[in-house]
Amino acid sequence: MTASPAPGEGPIRPVSVSLHEGTIAALKARTGKRGMSAYVETLIQRQLERDRLRELIEDAEAEHGPVNQAAVEAKRALLRGDTVGSADAA
Repeated sequence: MTASPAPGEGPIRPVSVSLHEGTIAALKARTGKRGMSAYVETLIQRQLERDRLRELIEDAEAEHGPVNQAAVEAKRALLRGDTVGSADAA
């Protein structure tokens, strides 16, 4: 049995989706009529990545317990380059 292509891979084929008129108008205003498919494809791929990341986080928390929020904030401060309190972060 052949595996399904990953998101963003494989041949392109048309599908039909139903959207509110206001959503369609905003999409056309942002992308033009010809850029809609690429924009929607990118959005769907991004959402699929977020869904998968959420699943990975849930699996990790089920195995190791919830994330220590103080440790997360300390690491964020390090990434931002904050120096106040960063000695306590590690």
